[in-house]
Formats: sequence, C-alpha cells, structure tokens
Amino acid sequence: MRLAPLPAEQWDDEVVGSLRGFLPRARQNPDGAGNAMSTMVHHPALTKAFMPLNLHLLFSSTLDPRLRELAILRVAHRRESPYEWAHHTSMAKMLGVTDDEIESVRRGEAADDFERLVLAAVDELDDNNGLTDETWTALGERLDERQRMDLIFTVGTYNMLAMAFNTFGVQLDKQER
Repeated sequence: MRLAPLPAEQWDDEVVGSLRGFLPRARQNPDGAGNAMSTMVHHPALTKAFMPLNLHLLFSSTLDPRLRELAILRVAHRRESPYEWAHHTSMAKMLGVTDDEIESVRRGEAADDFERLVLAAVDELDDNNGLTDETWTALGERLDERQRMDLIFTVGTYNMLAMAFNTFGVQLDKQER
C-alpha cells in the first residue's frame, strides 16, 4: 500500500467537506467512507472536483445500469483492479447480474449480443483509445448519442480509477474480503 486511507486524526473540516453532498452524512468519516474514498481524501480539492462526475456516471447516467456495471467490470478485469472488481461485482449482483455472467465478463463474453458488443467496445477503447466507425454505429442501434457518450466516459473514468487504486494500493473494504 503506497497511500493508506487518511488516518482518523487527520479528518478535518476540509476533508469532511470534500465528501459533503456526495456521501450520506453517516459515511462522511474514516469508518464509513470505505478505503477508496478514505484514500482519495488525502487531496480534498481533487475529491470534491471528481465526485460530481463519478456520481453522474453511477446515478444519473443515461446508460442502462446493467450495461454500466458490465462495462466497469470489464475495465476492472483488464486493469487487474481488485478493488474495482470487488466493489462493482457487488453492485452488479444488486442489479441481478448472476455469478456466471460476471465470470463471463472476464472472458469478454455475454449471452446477449448487445452486451457482448458493449464488452468489445470496452476492449476497443482500451486497445485503441477510441472506437471505430463500425463499433460506434453498431452501438447506435441501441444507444443514442448521450448513452454512447456516457459509455465512453464510464470506461475512461473507471480506467483512471483503476489506475489510481492500483497505484495507491487501495485494499478491499472489510465487507468485500
């Protein structure tokens, strides 16, 4: 672990303020915030700037939540991010994604053709830093422009988070071990 969660004695008004409006009051503390947020608050200004985008992607995105979680799991697998994988496996299961479907994501497979296309799009974005016209058009058969934009930003943001979590050495939260 290169950057441990911020110790409780260093949680001041600036740190708590960086989470205000983004986490419930009961979680705005070192015990409730979880390892990822407790690590991010080493830099309160960055945390406060980043959280609106992350919350949009998780709760206001035009992308179907199931597709969002499958895409994030594919990113987590490709980036070898244990924290992101564990956290989003839990979220996917809450949406009804089965254990078999979650394991299929590791192989880039899905029973549904469109979900398979979304996983392939994640791979293409990762490999090429963009989508071909063919993939963009194929996605457009089911996703409008905003949904495709949300997909691109979800993949990019979770690649960045995986990079940060892996670099900092963010450990799994107790409930995810």
